[in-house]
Amino acid sequence: MRVLYFGVLKDAFGCENEELELIAGATVADLLRGFRGREIGREGFWDSIAVAVNREYATGGVGLKEGDEVALLPPVSGGLDEG
Repeated sequence: MRVLYFGVLKDAFGCENEELELIAGATVADLLRGFRGREIGREGFWDSIAVAVNREYATGGVGLKEGDEVALLPPVSGGLDEG
């Protein structure tokens, strides 16, 4: 699956996208759980991410499959805490 990063995520990860593999039956919630270990922004940052799968907004229960394009869209305001 291809994951696209926008806004502060693109800056934080140093790339616009990457290819990821998930286990069969993985959901959007599983994908976000995998990202929670990455220290980005303020506490609760990952709770405010919008997700689109194949250009349609998706909730945590949406299943992911090989070939999907997943966009992670952070909130416009806020950004990274530098301090």
